[in-house]
Formats: sequence, C-alpha cells, structure tokens
Amino acid sequence: MTTVPPDELTGLTGPTVPGGPAAGFPAATREQWRELALGVLRKSGWEGPAAEVERRLSSVTYDGVTVAPIYDSSDLPVPAPRLVRPAGGWPVGGWQVRQRHAGPDPAALREAVLADLENGAASVWLDLTWLGPEPLPAVLAKVLDGVYLDLAPVVLEAGARTAEAADAFLRLAGGTALPGGNLGADPLGLAARTGRHTETGEGLAPAAELAARCAAGHPGMRAVTVDALPYHDAGGADAQELGCSIATGVAYLRELTGAGLTVEQALGQIEFRYAATADQFLTIAKLRAARRLWARVAEVCGAPTDPGGPGTQFQHAVTSSAMMTARDPWVNMLRATVACFAAGVGGADAVTVQPFDACLGLPDGFARRIARNTQALLVEEANVARVADPAGGSWYAERLTAELASTAWEWFQEIERAGGMAAALRGLVPERLAATRARRAADVARRRRPITGVSEFPHLEERPVRRTPGPGLARPSAGGDGLPVVRYSEEFEALRDLADAQPVRPRVFLATIGPVAVHTARASFAANLFAAGGVAAVTSGPGTDPAAIAGAFRDSGTPVACLCSSDAMYGEHAEAVAAALREAGAERVWLAGKGRHAGVDGSLYAGCDALDVLRTTFDDLGVSR
Repeated sequence: MTTVPPDELTGLTGPTVPGGPAAGFPAATREQWRELALGVLRKSGWEGPAAEVERRLSSVTYDGVTVAPIYDSSDLPVPAPRLVRPAGGWPVGGWQVRQRHAGPDPAALREAVLADLENGAASVWLDLTWLGPEPLPAVLAKVLDGVYLDLAPVVLEAGARTAEAADAFLRLAGGTALPGGNLGADPLGLAARTGRHTETGEGLAPAAELAARCAAGHPGMRAVTVDALPYHDAGGADAQELGCSIATGVAYLRELTGAGLTVEQALGQIEFRYAATADQFLTIAKLRAARRLWARVAEVCGAPTDPGGPGTQFQHAVTSSAMMTARDPWVNMLRATVACFAAGVGGADAVTVQPFDACLGLPDGFARRIARNTQALLVEEANVARVADPAGGSWYAERLTAELASTAWEWFQEIERAGGMAAALRGLVPERLAATRARRAADVARRRRPITGVSEFPHLEERPVRRTPGPGLARPSAGGDGLPVVRYSEEFEALRDLADAQPVRPRVFLATIGPVAVHTARASFAANLFAAGGVAAVTSGPGTDPAAIAGAFRDSGTPVACLCSSDAMYGEHAEAVAAALREAGAERVWLAGKGRHAGVDGSLYAGCDALDVLRTTFDDLGVSR
C-alpha cells in the first residue's frame, strides 16, 4: 500500500509543518476576524469601531451570561476541570434510558411499562400523582407485575403520598438487590409545585427517614430527588434552575446528616433532575456546571472528591416540557432529539425523552416508541455515549460552563442569605422566576425567540392531533399557590384555537403593491405573522392601481388590510393605496416594514409585538377573546 504524502492529502504546497493539516496555513488572529466581521457590519449600516464588533454580535442569556460570537484560547477558564467518569464510563449501553409513565389506569400503565422495557428502555419512572385514592401497595403490585426489579431501576414520583409509595415499593421489592432507582422524596419540590410550604425538621424529616432506610437495607436505591423541573417549568433560566437545585440539595444534606447519616451516605442518597432543551450548548453547559457546583458542595462538606465517588452528582435529564408545542407537535420530535443529544453530551446519567404528543394528553404507542428510539439512535448509531465529556476543552463550552456555574453559585448564595430554600420559596424564588418569565414571554411575543410551527412557519391547514385526555406533561392541581407551569407557545396557540373555532376562518387582505419580485418578501412576512394567530391572508395580486387594489379588498370581505411592498414603492404608492382602502371600508391598515405614511395605522416588522398585532386584528374582525 502506497503512503500518500501529507501535502497531497491536504492540498497544501511546501513542507508539512507538525501540528496537523491546518498547520500549513498562516495563523489567524482575533483582530483579523474583527476586521472581516466589521466589513460585513458596515454593509448593514453599523458605524461602530472594530473594538466593538464582538459586543455588537454578542447575545445575553436570561441569566445575564454573555455569549460571544467567537472564542479562542484566551477565553479558556483556568483551571478548566473535565468530567471524569469512573473506570468503564457509562454502564454498558450508554446512559440509562428512563421513560416516564403516568395515568389513572394501573392496567394501562403496566402495559406501557412492559412495552418500554421490552423495546429499549432500561429504567421506569412512575408518576403516581394521577392515580385515585386506591391503596398504593395494590397499585404498585399491579403496575410492576412482570418487571424484574433486580434489573430495571424504578423511580417513584408520588407527591404527598411519597412515604406511602416508598413503603409499598420497598415491601414489594423485599430482599431483592435493587440496581438503582429513587423513592422520589422531594418535599421542597412538592412545596414549589403546590405552594404547600414546609419547614426544615418538619416536612423534611420523612425524607431523612427514607434515606436512612435505603442506606441500611437497600444500598442500590436512592431516597431523595432534587427536582429542578418546577423552576424550569415556571419559566426560569438555566442558572436559576441550577441555583435552586443546589440550595435544595444543601437543605437535604443538612437534614440527612442531622438525622445521623454520614456526609458520604447523605450524598449517595440524592439524585438531581434537570430540564434539557433544544438550546444544545446551554443544556450541555448547564449539566457540566451542575456537576461542578455539587462537587464543590461535597468538597466543602469534607467528602472525597475522587471521580465516581459520593461527591459525583447523579443526573437525570428530562426533555423540556416548556418547549413543547400542541400545534404542529411533530416538530417536538426534533426538539427532543436535540435536547437528548445535549443531555448525553453534557453527561447525564439517565435521560427521559418525552413523547412528542405528551402535551396533548396520554401519549400513544407510536409516540413512546419514537421517544425510545431517539435515545437508541443517539447511543447505538451516533455513539454519543462512547466519549466522556466530548465538550471538554472547547473554548466556548468551557467558558459558558464556567460563567453559568458562577452565576448559579451567586444565586444559590442569595437563596442561602434569604434563609435557605424553604424560606426563599415564599417570596424570593417566585418573584425572580416571574421576572424571567416575563422577559421570555416578551421575546416570544416579538418572535425574537421563534417557535417553529407556531410563531414561525405555522401550517394553517394542519390536521389537529387528538389524544385521550390524561396527564401528558401536566401535574394534577393540588391547590395552594405553587409555581406556575408554562409552555412558551401557549399564547400563540390560544389564538390559533380561537381562530379555528370560528365558523369562517378570520382573514386579512394583503395589498401587494408592485411586481411579484418586489412585494413577495414582505407579503410572505406578513402572511406568516398573521398565520401565527390562525388568520388567513388574501392577496390583491401584483399591481399599483389604487382602484384595482381597493376593488380586490372589497371582494375579500375583511375590514383589515396590510400594505406589502418595498420602501421605494411605499414612497410612491402607499398613501394613495391606503386612502383607496379606507374609502373601500378598511377599518385598519397595516404596513409590512417600517415607515410612516398617511392612512397607515401601524407597522409589522421583525421584532414587533406579534401577539399585540394579532389581538388587535381579532378585535378589528369582531372575534371575541
């Protein structure tokens, strides 16, 4: 076999310099990149100096963390610790595929559990909060009939019935050597969801009792879950989710060690649950930062810091409920795939992919199968689980991890100063989450945070997906004053539902001024915006004659019109066309683009409040909200 010289492989001329194919190129500098980026910005009309290019192109997360457009070795935190797993890395087969099961029918639950375990799932997450007042021993015996408890870890979520569910499960397991799982004791998480607050030493004591029971008789089982999903589901940002989880974990550590467990035993009884979103880099950084934060807590408590030791955080990542959409739910498969990939790259020990139809009711067999196979593909075909911490060493990922961890630690300290998590849940935490939720909602309304299939590229003629009413993503209402549960798409979807409920679909008239090549871009933009609220668009066709456009408007049967064309065409024709539309009966005239012209009521442009435009349009059309 002939060895091909390096220069023939790379296409470079001259001697090959050690260091790989790129070593033959002259070194690029950050300053050179700034100059090139500045040239592009100049074309958009920006007049700032080269030194401000990075700031101009940076974005800021809801936690205040700056995401720069470029990173180099100078951005690498010192030190930048890597995620190191114990010898052997993940268990054989990658991370633990853990599927959630909830519903009021124990027989249906059993059928779904066995189907998942027989087809790729390795762990069962039982949400028992939707069951009626049936005795839990009988329910668990029925649901877990046929499940090998020595092979499949079981995670419980039973809300106020946690102690009853835990006792029933441990009695059912008997002397079985449990391979893992969690009894799901999370009194602070329950308080966050329901508003039924608890105090350390009062509501936390049962969790400590379960932890002691597991440590003594079931060493493979954990008793306590730090569920950070309530803070994510309430609209919180990533560092807020992290800080709340660390504060909760510390509260549990205090309670468990106060009840007699050693620090190592207490650490070994706690599992953390985080949301994984379609923002893959923030999810990767969040999970990496969570491990770093908890390792610091363990170190301060005097626990060993060796990889895989008691100070290593066990993570359960769940694809975000907040990002799921009821409209065009098929896109949820794509969101969940990206989120699952990010969870795996971020180092999650167990991952739950929520079925794409979970926000519509009880997921069907097809949706559960796709959820399982999403993980199977990433583990078995994409080999994501074969590398520990693949993001480690990336200038961007390391910097984002460090800044997220720092911001989360500051938030954790603020919670501690407020008296700890139990006290902070009474005011500080809900207030801070509400502020973040409002900022995010404003961005969603203005489509700065686009939601594919809902606020962007909606499909007006989609056939609704129907599912049997059931828990889906939701938790049953327990009264009280708990944190809200939100989905980012809800407000747009409410308008879509309202539009679909009308005898005739609401519509607006697009006055497309000039030839097709001139008006298409803005006409498409306007039609897309109105469709996000379920409003159809009727166009006038190409032309500039105000009388002809007004005639087409009269035939459309709608009182709302929108001018669509170029700025140059607006300068020549906008006022005349607007006047003709008014004379033809238009009650409101919009303009696609920015600019002021006589007869125009308002503008549609990138960054405008689309929800406000749609609500105004509904009012103009006489659709009661």
